[in-house]
Amino acid sequence: MNLGWNEIRKRAIRFSTEWKDETSENAEAKTFWNDFFNVFGITRRRIASFEKPVKKLGNKKGFIDLFWKGVLIVEHKSRGKNLDKAYSQALDYFYGLKEEELPRYVLVSDFNKFRLYDLEENIIQEFLLQDFFKNIHLFSFMTGYITQRYIDEDPVNIKAAELMRDLHDRLKESGYTGQALERLLVRIMFCLFADDTGIFNKNFFKDYIERNTKKDGEDLGLHLTMIFQILDTSTEKRQINLGYELKELPYVNGKLFNQKLPIASFNSEMRNLLLKCCYFNWSKVSPAIFGSMFQLVMDEEKRKNIGAFYTSEKNILKSIKDLFLDDLFNEFKRNKNNHNNLKRMLKKIREIKILDPACGCGNFLVIAYRELRRLELEIYKELYINNKKYVQMSLDIKLLYECIDVDSMYGIEVEEFPANVAQVAIWLVDHQMNMELSQEFGEYFVRLPLKKAPNIINENALNIDWDKIVSKTELTYIVGNPPFIAKKNRTMKQNIEMDIVCNGIKNYKLLDYVCCWYIKTAEFIQNTNIKVALISTNSITQGEQVSILWKYLLEKGVTIDFAHRTFKWSNGAGKDAQVYVVIIGCSCGNSSNKLIYDYETPISNPMKIKVKNINPYLLEQENLIITNRTKPICNVPSITFGNMPNDKGNFLFTDEEKKEFLLKEPRAKKFFKPFISAREFLHNEKRWCLWLKDVKPSEIKKMAEVYNRIKNVKEIRLASKRVATRKLAEYPYLFGEIRQSIGSYILIPRHSSEMRKYIPMDFFTDEYIAGDSCCIIQNATLFNFGVLMSEMHMAWVRQICGRIKSDFRYSNKLVYNNFPWPENPSDEKVLEVERLVKKLFLVRKEYKKQSLAQLYDPLIIPYKLSQVHKELDIAVDRCYRQHKFLNDFKRLQLLFDLYKKYTSED
Repeated sequence: MNLGWNEIRKRAIRFSTEWKDETSENAEAKTFWNDFFNVFGITRRRIASFEKPVKKLGNKKGFIDLFWKGVLIVEHKSRGKNLDKAYSQALDYFYGLKEEELPRYVLVSDFNKFRLYDLEENIIQEFLLQDFFKNIHLFSFMTGYITQRYIDEDPVNIKAAELMRDLHDRLKESGYTGQALERLLVRIMFCLFADDTGIFNKNFFKDYIERNTKKDGEDLGLHLTMIFQILDTSTEKRQINLGYELKELPYVNGKLFNQKLPIASFNSEMRNLLLKCCYFNWSKVSPAIFGSMFQLVMDEEKRKNIGAFYTSEKNILKSIKDLFLDDLFNEFKRNKNNHNNLKRMLKKIREIKILDPACGCGNFLVIAYRELRRLELEIYKELYINNKKYVQMSLDIKLLYECIDVDSMYGIEVEEFPANVAQVAIWLVDHQMNMELSQEFGEYFVRLPLKKAPNIINENALNIDWDKIVSKTELTYIVGNPPFIAKKNRTMKQNIEMDIVCNGIKNYKLLDYVCCWYIKTAEFIQNTNIKVALISTNSITQGEQVSILWKYLLEKGVTIDFAHRTFKWSNGAGKDAQVYVVIIGCSCGNSSNKLIYDYETPISNPMKIKVKNINPYLLEQENLIITNRTKPICNVPSITFGNMPNDKGNFLFTDEEKKEFLLKEPRAKKFFKPFISAREFLHNEKRWCLWLKDVKPSEIKKMAEVYNRIKNVKEIRLASKRVATRKLAEYPYLFGEIRQSIGSYILIPRHSSEMRKYIPMDFFTDEYIAGDSCCIIQNATLFNFGVLMSEMHMAWVRQICGRIKSDFRYSNKLVYNNFPWPENPSDEKVLEVERLVKKLFLVRKEYKKQSLAQLYDPLIIPYKLSQVHKELDIAVDRCYRQHKFLNDFKRLQLLFDLYKKYTSED
């Protein structure tokens, strides 16, 4: 059983008194170190050996005074001897050690003086024997009392995940698969944490496997089964002839070990992998890493299907800090001197219940629970330590059992394995917080056997009534990161789920799958004080999804309390999800303290802005929603799609195909025109089309090859299931839809990479036939072009545009027709924009052999082109207002104000 710090401190004082006069290394060194380990309640012979033989550099043989594999080397000298030399001697032994045996700590002593080297943190601590009791916390690595502050994307976390992945893969290859493999991994992970965090006697699991199992791994599965069985058996029901190591195992309960699993068959490689996991220091790993472990061991295709993305601690904290943590900590600071209020705060914290309705491996619940326990600890310290009631607190241990417990956490997860992982992860973080509390108050506090369990339900959250999981009258917060699945990637099963959840919402099939959680949440929190924070792709605040989803949410009374505008997703897993996300905090109340976090770029640090209202576009504006519009809101040229062939390629030709066709049908040469789709335009590729508009039937009749193509088109259109397409078969010699008239036009590709700062555009004459993958603006001016190619227009595009994957999908009805153009700019300002557009074309001409895709690649855009765009941006900005805009957030505020003004009479 682990000792409390108070007991360890007493033992340290007694140890110092007993050994204060010892001087000779040879006489009493071994007894000295046995007693040293006993101070911490550890039997030295269980974990460390004396006089370990090791080969030093130059094939010289040496003996380590005391060696604890992977943790500690001790080099002991007689009183007054040089400790620098002792340290150098200890380092000499590293040459003969295996990588997994290399220690983190080196401890040198001459009986009277101790010097501890932390090789990982590069810290040296030195103290005298008489001060040992003051320095016992330096040896928390011996006890499991480790307070760990986790770092996002810590390589330690990733290494832990990779170790578990390798073990998973070997077990799976051996034929141990499915639910049994998943449960076995969860149990092993619990044991690895237990070995390093004080649940087990230090290194029990590692030492037991090393000492009691065969090197070929043949009996390892049997021993694991026995360990799991003992962990599931209360001490009074265990066999009396168990070995002393096994007798000391705690009774865990919590149903973690109660299901009987098939015995896994190991070999020597698999045994070595498990031991490699054992040598790893799991006390440094955040339980939130279980999400990353889950992701790494899952099949790639399976991961894609369920939309599982591990959420980093940093992003989780972004969600929960403004949801409740900041308010609670501020309340604590205000009431530090009011102990009655602090006690009321304790009651308030214990009544908090949190639900994650797509909890995965429980990352949100783990971090939320940990932070609540830390706040609770700060209150305890204020009440009982700073208030000089330390002794009372130490004696009244039952108070510790009143701490918030794991049953305050609720989760719903469709997959069984992550649901099991989530439950264990919350137990483990509870134990870690118990260790932090123990460290502060000097009493060993562990909740074993487990009496309460997190409420993790293995169900589909979209198919069940959440009120049956946790009553809405008791729930405090909803948090989470629902699956990121675009509408085009939904499975048939997911489509059926959307049919049920979104029933009654017009055009709901255009929504991403994640919207189901917003809709169910909105319905669940009606007439409650429940607050919500969800992470999702930014698509729900852009394009056509806004008018569908947010119209419904606003009608349900949902208001946005805080929001993180678009930022790039990152996590601690092997691969970051390549998506851009938002965080939306909302409720059915009306918070007066609203916050927007704006990011200058998706990878920048956020800027916090206090606002009065947050609209569905995550801007400080009224809750207006922009919908499709058939005509522009301003007096500008109209926009249409390009021409749609609807011909299955019969009228379209590459250079080579055109040459071959004209060899057979030379009369057709004058009917070929350059054809421009978005791809040809961006990548400077050539394509041609047969353009038979206004061609006389007699001319067509003379061209057999052309005539045959027309026949093919007629048959194709007649075979269509669409009535409108079959109707087009009446004029099979024409493109299906012709929208191009006489004169020049601006061409805009409808799809363009979101990596580009500007969507490339250009002017064309009517000799060039634009395809329907482009938009065309006829009778446009240089000024129109300049505004469309500006940062101002792109700010609007990024916010209002729909997306294909993450790429822009430019819309005539949603983006262009709703775009607020500058209000009556002066002739001087218009002329300046036109001058810079001409300059832009001259610079482009210098690079005419380069495609626009190359020119507008953000990594290699030519300096001259970039500079002229910056000049153009400034000129366009000045058409809107005289002083410059600091960022897109400010531009959008002005654009939305103009939009409201221009449409106020609609």
